[in-house]
Amino acid sequence: MITACNIASPSAWHGEAIIADTLRRGPEVSLESSDGRWRFSRWRQFVGSYALPGLPDPLFVVQLAGKANVRTWDRDGWSDDAAYPGAATIVPATMQTRWLVDGELDVITLSIDSDELRSASVLDQFSRMRFAFNDPLGSALSRQILAELYEPESGARDIYVASLIDALKAHMLRGPARTTAADFPVSAFSSYRIHHMMDTIRRHPEAEHSLEKMAADAGITPSHLCRVFRKATNMTPHQFVLKTRLERAQQMLAQSDAPMNVIAELLGFGSQSSFNRAFLKFCGETPSCYRNRRSLS
Repeated sequence: MITACNIASPSAWHGEAIIADTLRRGPEVSLESSDGRWRFSRWRQFVGSYALPGLPDPLFVVQLAGKANVRTWDRDGWSDDAAYPGAATIVPATMQTRWLVDGELDVITLSIDSDELRSASVLDQFSRMRFAFNDPLGSALSRQILAELYEPESGARDIYVASLIDALKAHMLRGPARTTAADFPVSAFSSYRIHHMMDTIRRHPEAEHSLEKMAADAGITPSHLCRVFRKATNMTPHQFVLKTRLERAQQMLAQSDAPMNVIAELLGFGSQSSFNRAFLKFCGETPSCYRNRRSLS
């Protein structure tokens, strides 16, 4: 059963209440289970630096939209890594954190009672912070849950939302996947290696995917890699890397207001000008025109 979560309740000083007290505003949407073992909330926040006290339960965070440059405090300075739309973060229980937000931020949080984690024998998984990792499934589930929550209330809707949240909980408890679909060998071993490379590029388009390194990782020569990669994808490895980066750029332009130079840097382009040229050739319009057109649609 799903019920509305009352942040203002003095008898329920849970993690979401602590977040609301820190931000000086409650969540836009907030649900909790009838037994209080999980809470799902959507938060929209603006520019600022926020110090969050340790929370009683671990927190799973998915960034839905907003700036692609959210950072956390790491020892003696702001983190080199930055969160972006589609990224997820796990905050351990009792860990104090600091956050730097340079624009509007739109996130969901899911907290699960520590007793439930203990019974599932997964406490170790939440003993350290994991910041801004790529999580397409967590993002997709979160967005679907929110889409349903803005629909008219009905018994069928509540059952569906509860099922989706159960799936998101299971995804959180499972932790980082040890394998991906590309890790299952197919009939041709070269095909398996190609799919594994493609998956690695999609997960980390900003990384330096040189032909020599990819060939060495696959255990084949660069010339052989080019041949089998082109045969499988109708493009060279370099073309696939560029295409993947530009597709991610389209997503970031549509879902955030990050400056062009930040997007270029986050996606591994040497300069904003090289990013602009590549995007124009790929899309037939400049990044600015693409963003303006999407904002009007």
